[in-house]
Amino acid sequence: MKYIYLDETESTNNYAKEHITEIEDKVVVYTSKQTCGRGRFDRTWVDLGSENIYMSIVLKPAEEMQKNFSNLTQYTALKLAETFEKYGVIPQIKWPNDILINNKKISGILAETVFRKNKLNGIVIGVGINLNANKEDFIKIEKLATSLNIEIGKDVDKQKFLDDFNNNFFNKYEKFLEQGFSLIKNDYEKYINFIGKEITINNLNDKVTGIAEKITDNGALIINNREFYTGDIV
Repeated sequence: MKYIYLDETESTNNYAKEHITEIEDKVVVYTSKQTCGRGRFDRTWVDLGSENIYMSIVLKPAEEMQKNFSNLTQYTALKLAETFEKYGVIPQIKWPNDILINNKKISGILAETVFRKNKLNGIVIGVGINLNANKEDFIKIEKLATSLNIEIGKDVDKQKFLDDFNNNFFNKYEKFLEQGFSLIKNDYEKYINFIGKEITINNLNDKVTGIAEKITDNGALIINNREFYTGDIV
């Protein structure tokens, strides 16, 4: 694992995608200032200052897309949850890949693929983490949000958290590529709390309410006997 540090960039995902051919496999791009960060469904990721984490992991596992690659966001969410737990908090995964603490969002993930002439050039996994912020900062954010320093009552060493998370990410990465979601399913389920409860999921223009029955071996959420691979639980 190597790091590429940028003082400032529009988006670490955009930078990684634009430079995908020259960036090696398993390189982490991160910055102190992100001027146009994005989350899923083109939502804005608000920059809360240089002591927070704005990063992208560049992966080049194969030249063709494989089924297991679609679960990399869930793998990333699990590895983030495990890292947060080491800092003394109780994280939850909001399926498929947001991290909550005390029902407030602390981290989001955006995975993007780069193809050229039907060849997979790479996968870019963007991760935004509220690490050190002030309560007043969250006025800028529409949804309930928090940061790790607020939750544990002290500032967090940014470089240490980066190292802790990325070391944990790559610890079972190769094994995950071989086995897919089934490798992490039991651990992933420990961090979700809505199975057996009635939920509503927004999936593009489709809104469905029903009992969350289970997570399948390929990471899909079953509601009303339907499989969902993407969407927002509301």
